Amino acid sequence: MTFQLLTNAVAATDTTTDVVKVGCLYPLIGPGGLYGRDSVAAIKIALDDLKNSTQYDYPTLEVLLGDTRSKSLRAVHIARGFIKDDNVDFLCGVVSSKIALEVTEVAKENEVFFIGTDHASPRLIDEMLHPYYFRVSNGTRQSMQAGAKYIKQNYSHKPNLKIAFIGPDYDYGYQAWEDLRFFLKKEKVPFEIVGEYWPKLFETDYSIYVHELNASQPDIVVNGHWGQDFVTFIKQAKPLGLFDNANIMNFDAGGNYATLVAMGDDMPIGLVLSARHHVNWPETEKNRHFVETFRERVGRYPSYAAEGAYAGIIAIAESVRLASNKNDKDQIRHNLENLVVNLPEDPAGFSSHMDPVSHQILQVQAIGKTVLNNEYKPAKVLLGDWFIHFPSKQLPAVSN
Repeated sequence: MTFQLLTNAVAATDTTTDVVKVGCLYPLIGPGGLYGRDSVAAIKIALDDLKNSTQYDYPTLEVLLGDTRSKSLRAVHIARGFIKDDNVDFLCGVVSSKIALEVTEVAKENEVFFIGTDHASPRLIDEMLHPYYFRVSNGTRQSMQAGAKYIKQNYSHKPNLKIAFIGPDYDYGYQAWEDLRFFLKKEKVPFEIVGEYWPKLFETDYSIYVHELNASQPDIVVNGHWGQDFVTFIKQAKPLGLFDNANIMNFDAGGNYATLVAMGDDMPIGLVLSARHHVNWPETEKNRHFVETFRERVGRYPSYAAEGAYAGIIAIAESVRLASNKNDKDQIRHNLENLVVNLPEDPAGFSSHMDPVSHQILQVQAIGKTVLNNEYKPAKVLLGDWFIHFPSKQLPAVSN
C-alpha cells in the first residue's frame, strides 16, 4: 500500500547509510482526501527546506506515503507494514482522531515514534499517551481554552448566556465539548446549556438539527465539525435562519481556508472561527514563504492540514539532528520533549514548543471573524478582527 517515496537527499546518488525512514499515513481520496493531498505537498516543501538549510546539517529523510482512505483497519494495516516491512523509524500524519487512536496503539506496541500532524482528540495526550507519541499541531484542548477566553472577553457582560453545541458523534466532538465546558467554568463564565446535538460523521442532512437549534434559542451555537461536514452545515443552516438568530462559533477547524473557498459568496459574515493555520496570519516571512511556495507548486492555497504535516517533518529532522544517531530512542524522546521550532503559524517573537508532560506542542491560537477579503482567491471571505491567544506554559489538565 506504499505508493510513493520522498527524500531530502542532496542528489539521487546520495549513499548515506544512516537514513531516517518515516512512514506517513493520510487519506488521499474520499472524505478528508484534500487534507491528505495538502499534507503530501507540504511534506515536499519541508524536505526541500531541510535540504536547502544553511543553518544546520540535517539528516537524510526518506518518507513513505500510505493512503488510509479514512479507514481505521486500512490505516492499521499500513502502519504495521511500514514497521515490519519497511523498518521505519517514525510514523507520522493521520487526519482523523478515530484512526489516530488505533495507530497510536501500533506505535506503542512496536516502540516506534508516532508524530501526529492533524488529528486533535485530547485522549491521545491523556489516557492514551505513551512515550512514543507526540503531536505537532494544535489539539482541541488548546482550541477550546482559547474559545472560552474569547467568549469571556466578548460575552461576560451578557446575563443568562445560552449556549448550544453541535458536533460529530465520535471522540473528537465529545472531547471538544467537554473541554469547552470545563474552560468556561474555569473562566467563571455563567452559562446555560440549551442543547447538545450529535450528527453522525459525514452527515448529509442537518435540517432537523438546525430546526432544533432555532427552537432552543441560543445566544451562541458552538459547532465542532470540520471539513465538508462544516461546509454542509453552513449551507443548510443559512436559509433556515440560524445565523440571524445566534452567533455561530467554531474554534478548532471552522476557519480552514478550504472551507472558506468551498463557501464562496455564500459564506456568512461575522462567524467566529479559527483553524490550526491561516493563510493571512501571521504576516511573517516564514508564513508567506510557506503559503506562496505551496500555491506555486499546487496551484492553490493550503488547508491547515498542510502546515501540520510540514511541522511533523521539521520536528522529526530536528529531533534526530540533535541525537547521536537515529537509533538512540531515549535521546530522540528527550529532544522531542524539549522541542522548540519556528513554524509558519508562529507570530514574530514566538516559537512553537513541546509540553514535555503531555507531548502536545504549544502554539498560538488565532480566532477571527469572517470578513469580506479576496486577497487569497478564490476565497471571497477570510478571517480578520483577530483575537490572539498565547498558550499556557504547560497544557492544562482537564477534569470535570
